[in-house]
Amino acid sequence: MKIKILSVVLFILSFSTSFAQNSAKAKTLLDEVSAKVASYHTIYLTFDYILDNEKENIHQETNGNVKIEGENYHLNFMGVERIYDGKKIYTIVHEDEEVVISDGDSEDESDFTPSKILTFYKKGYHFEWDKLKNIGGKSIQFIKLIPINTNADIRYILLGIDTKSKNIYQVVYTGQKNTNTTFKIRSFKTNTSLSPNEFNFDEAKYKEKDYIITRL
Repeated sequence: MKIKILSVVLFILSFSTSFAQNSAKAKTLLDEVSAKVASYHTIYLTFDYILDNEKENIHQETNGNVKIEGENYHLNFMGVERIYDGKKIYTIVHEDEEVVISDGDSEDESDFTPSKILTFYKKGYHFEWDKLKNIGGKSIQFIKLIPINTNADIRYILLGIDTKSKNIYQVVYTGQKNTNTTFKIRSFKTNTSLSPNEFNFDEAKYKEKDYIITRL
């Protein structure tokens, strides 16, 4: 299950000196964390997902996990499995007993996928150095990402980074209609051994279960 993040390049001509300095400082930290993540052979994340909209009286909580190796990933979230093997994307909706198979290159560049967890910010956003907070004994530095496209569905993103481990701690999306979507990392394991079949899709297995298989 993917999370859409719209980003279109629009150049804004003027910045204050302090904003430019904060922007550069924010990008430096993001690049440092991104380089660290890129050095890992594998990543296994478990996370909490929280959706809030006070006006609509909406509050939802669930959790998920994802295993990543290079561009490949295996995501489990809200009853949906999503596997990318480098060529094809397999979306398995167990409740509907359905599998949708699509080409990996069919994803839009602006789509947020697990393999882009710390590279998505490189296009379509301005950066601001935001608050430093102590959360559960951890020092979390927040970076504010503001879409360049003023028509984007998202007003801004707050990316929280653990200043000690230099790992991502949480991501908070604030929408134009005041909906907050929070992804909080529960565990962050790196360079662990994954099954050789972790990113393989066994079509015969789902045919035996009478799942509907749709190819796009």
